[in-house]
Amino acid sequence: MGEWIGESVGPDVWETCRGLIPAGSVFAFLAEHRGRLFPAEMFADMYPSANGRPSMPPQILAAVITLQALHGLSDFETVQELRCDLRWKAACGLGLHDMAFDPSLLAYFRRRLARSARPNRVFEAVREVVKATGVLKGKHRRALDSTVLDDAVATQDTVTQLIAAVRAVIREVPGAETVAAAQCTAHDYTDPGKPKIAWNDEQARADLVDALVTDALRLLGHLPDQQLGEKAANAVGILALVAGQDVEPADESDGRDGRWRITRGTAPGRMVSTVDPEARHVHKTRSHQQDGFKAHLAIEPETGLYTAVALRPGAGPEHHEAAVGLDLLADEDTPVDAFGDTAYSTGDARQALHEAGHQLFLKPAPLRPAVPGGFTLDDFTIDTTAATVTCPAGHTVSLSEPGGRHHQRKATFKDLCTGCPLRQRCTKAKAGRILTIRPHHDLQAAARHQAATDPAWQADYRRWRPPVERTVAWLVHHGNRKLRYRGTLKNDAWLHTRAAALNLRRLINLGLTHTSGTWHLAPASA
Repeated sequence: MGEWIGESVGPDVWETCRGLIPAGSVFAFLAEHRGRLFPAEMFADMYPSANGRPSMPPQILAAVITLQALHGLSDFETVQELRCDLRWKAACGLGLHDMAFDPSLLAYFRRRLARSARPNRVFEAVREVVKATGVLKGKHRRALDSTVLDDAVATQDTVTQLIAAVRAVIREVPGAETVAAAQCTAHDYTDPGKPKIAWNDEQARADLVDALVTDALRLLGHLPDQQLGEKAANAVGILALVAGQDVEPADESDGRDGRWRITRGTAPGRMVSTVDPEARHVHKTRSHQQDGFKAHLAIEPETGLYTAVALRPGAGPEHHEAAVGLDLLADEDTPVDAFGDTAYSTGDARQALHEAGHQLFLKPAPLRPAVPGGFTLDDFTIDTTAATVTCPAGHTVSLSEPGGRHHQRKATFKDLCTGCPLRQRCTKAKAGRILTIRPHHDLQAAARHQAATDPAWQADYRRWRPPVERTVAWLVHHGNRKLRYRGTLKNDAWLHTRAAALNLRRLINLGLTHTSGTWHLAPASA
């Protein structure tokens, strides 16, 4: 690990040009406190070997990637700023004539950091500063939200994905090139362009997809039986995935005769690009779709500080807001008031947060009546302890035993609906109304009642939930809605660094300083 020895190339910028660096800026703060915020020992585990040439001191690189994330710059743009901007030179400890380093060093440092035992140590370092200042002392509210971040690659259609996946197998798997030459005839996979067909001819496109899927399956079926390395195994796995995610047996085919067509609709969790296999179609609303990842945030609404962040693929139940929200609150030392929209209001999430002692201000999902304007679930009297349900007309039936994958219980009214004067407001089903009672029903019903009738709950939700939108806007400002990296690991590391930089800027605006060996906020700004 390289060490900072205090010598610079040319005059020290901070010492000679201090008056030109904006006071109260992140640049000035890092120039003065970079060594305290990012001490050398903080990175010692990333450089376990004493062999080789000393690296660029990691505390300097940590300051660089913090400024890079704050300003939303590419590696090339970042190095240009280091070479030409006095503020950057002062913040990172470079001399006036220092030409910085090759941009590839930033990618190398981020990769080393992401694969270390503590990939989010920059965020953790700033979080320790937050804790030392006491700025969150007594502030027991946390607002949860998520936002979609666009991926760094172009979305590929079915044809492009299939061809790219076949090429990857040919390139990475030993012996695959020979197999492809004998088995794959739909396209010349050495040709960088798309197949030459009449793309406005629906039948021609269908025939091409059929032939490409057949090529993919033949290639997979004839590969030599051998132990594969990581890259080769990933290439085979991706080809198997894309060969099945967008196609289905053709009309009048049972799937065994090798005839395929593009699936009608979009497969759940569809991979959108072979270049970034972890990117997904993301529906933030019913009408708006993006391709990329979700950034999940927990913030303290008075200060706007990020208390926890996480980046996850945009699809899959394990990446849903309610599941990730539990992780965001897991490190809280004491119970908090948790604010969130309906995405966080699942029964399982409520149960887990309730058991952890948190006070919940999660907006309940609205109930949908079986008949427009008719009765909803809350119009029935449901006693889960006695296992009975009474409908608005006064008919009482027993609940079934929990069953199915989701352990649901059902109340079946059947013939009781026949001739019922309230039937038109209750159900259109010929067999009568069937009510589905999900686990944690009592928690959800109590939450809906509180949200609808408790003025104090409503006032708190309206006051403390909206500030998270401002913090989301800070996160995606300066073009940071679009990610620069591929994969969850790299983008999650970026998100933590971005949140750390924004937290640092916010603390500086609140009067952050270091005196008497500790961090604190100036009294006038506290």
